[in-house]
Amino acid sequence: MILSCKTQDKPNILWITIEDTSPQFIGCYGNENASTPVIDKLADEGVRFTNAFSTGTVCAASRSTIITGVRTFKMGTGHQRSQYPIPDYIKGFPYYLKQLGYYTTNNYKTDYNIANEKDFIKESWDECSGKATWKGKKEGQPFFSVFNFPESHQSRTMSWTFEQYVKHVWNHLPEEDRIADEAFEMPPFYNDTPEMRKQFARVYNSIKLTDNRIGKLLQKLEDDGLTDDTIIFFYADHGEGIPRGKTNGINLGYRVPFVVWFPEKYKYLSPWETGKTTDKLINFEDLGPTMIDLLGGQVPEYMKGQRLFNGDSEYEKELLLLSTDRVDNGLDLVRTVTDGKYVYSRNYMPFIPEARYINYLEIADITKHMRNDLKYGKLNAFQSGIFDERPYEMLYDIENDIWEQHNLAEDPKYKPVLEKMRQHLDTELLKAKDVMFMPEYEMVKLSETQTAYEYRLDETNYNFDEVYKVASLSGKKGEEIVKSQIEYLRHHDKLVRYWASVGLMSQNLLQLQPYEAELKEAVQDDYPLVAVTASAILYKKFGNKDVVEVLNNFSKSDNWTLALMSVYHMLYFEDRTPFESTIEELLQDKDINWHVKSACFDFERSQKLKEEI
Repeated sequence: MILSCKTQDKPNILWITIEDTSPQFIGCYGNENASTPVIDKLADEGVRFTNAFSTGTVCAASRSTIITGVRTFKMGTGHQRSQYPIPDYIKGFPYYLKQLGYYTTNNYKTDYNIANEKDFIKESWDECSGKATWKGKKEGQPFFSVFNFPESHQSRTMSWTFEQYVKHVWNHLPEEDRIADEAFEMPPFYNDTPEMRKQFARVYNSIKLTDNRIGKLLQKLEDDGLTDDTIIFFYADHGEGIPRGKTNGINLGYRVPFVVWFPEKYKYLSPWETGKTTDKLINFEDLGPTMIDLLGGQVPEYMKGQRLFNGDSEYEKELLLLSTDRVDNGLDLVRTVTDGKYVYSRNYMPFIPEARYINYLEIADITKHMRNDLKYGKLNAFQSGIFDERPYEMLYDIENDIWEQHNLAEDPKYKPVLEKMRQHLDTELLKAKDVMFMPEYEMVKLSETQTAYEYRLDETNYNFDEVYKVASLSGKKGEEIVKSQIEYLRHHDKLVRYWASVGLMSQNLLQLQPYEAELKEAVQDDYPLVAVTASAILYKKFGNKDVVEVLNNFSKSDNWTLALMSVYHMLYFEDRTPFESTIEELLQDKDINWHVKSACFDFERSQKLKEEI
């Protein structure tokens, strides 16, 4: 049976979006330490989804998919705050709701990660501001209203100073609502110390304040006599804003709380019994087409997500593909597959740790405590491991291992699960022609003349099959792999050569030694990304001082993507002294790109920590 509203009696839709929150920290998802009675009540009376996932692990990337219904690896919108163009025919889904007579409002975060965002916003929303509400609608007009609550954002949970947190969170909580530092269980990837507990209590208090403010919004809805005509959606935009959560391509970065509440008159629209849970796999690609379909519109062809309330939908999924890319100055590329029980992540840059340098995380006291404890050997193997290079494949049983401690990728018992997810990943990426495998250096140039969405479909320009074949070697080790990667360093396609060099970053010195001459030759490659990466390999693995000047020069490039790549490699060198003066010089440049500047700040701060006795 197809469930949708094609009559004049259409429901109002209220979206309650909170930031940076994993279900592990919500009461209705089993956390007995959490105090979230408003959210819990919505779940008790509505439908609670246990397998809901953000398509990305940071706000800009996830919100790009939410608003357009199109995946970031198709549109080129995976890198945070990149703002590259998308095709004109791809609209924000509220545009289609407006065509159905809906009054659309957004209060007020956008962060859609696209070019020409102001025009896009104007086309999508009747009102988009910090004052936007349903009150501007015409008599009898249905509304679609989004309210975004920032109280649980990473700024509050970790990145702001403790004084800012006190001012904006703690002081807004009644004394009886505040959680004490000792009143919760610490995730095992953190050292359980008084300093860490003081910082981690911020998570619970920030979510408590969020819950309180959601309660006030729902009371306004009730006071305006609209509750009985309004379907309410509640969800977070991605995982928890803490080290190892947000920005990481694991379950803690992707999985979100997600609840839908139906008033009595619209319960017939739910395929699920209210007051229950569902383990249906959903992700943010589904939200736009679900709204259009539910309210009686025609879903555009480019939206490939599920129609969640359409009982006849042919889009039911057994596996979900998720993704994460650059976050601020933190380079990365991870692709993930989940069936809800297992999460498989493929790290294409595994030489970068889970706790990678991202300035917005590094300024936080909790991160400073972690790095200081690491320096003085106070962390156990699990806690210190998040600062190490990652395995290229990770498989977690997140029903029995919610904190993702035990990587099952090399356990023979789980080989069928691993192979199934690996095959799904390869199939889906090849079908999508994942444009994020194109370096951002290329994306910047490309976006001056066309969209990445359309570019990726032209095989004469973007030979993704060949690129992906070489990228898929990245992280794998051994003589035959190294030999292949070295051969690909001479390939005619620059993107193939780039991914060959990236893959070589994960090889050990013993495997690389026979090919030192080839690596030196690659430093002279006319494609600068290969030259930068080969230089980083020679310095990091061989201690070659001749490439110091190469890296320093590239870090001063007017092309910020080149500069960022160069500085970011420096962050993971054991001996950074040859680069200190260059970093100091870059920080004096008032016109320096913010991402490059952030990486320089990370260099400066971490170098100081290394040098302290």
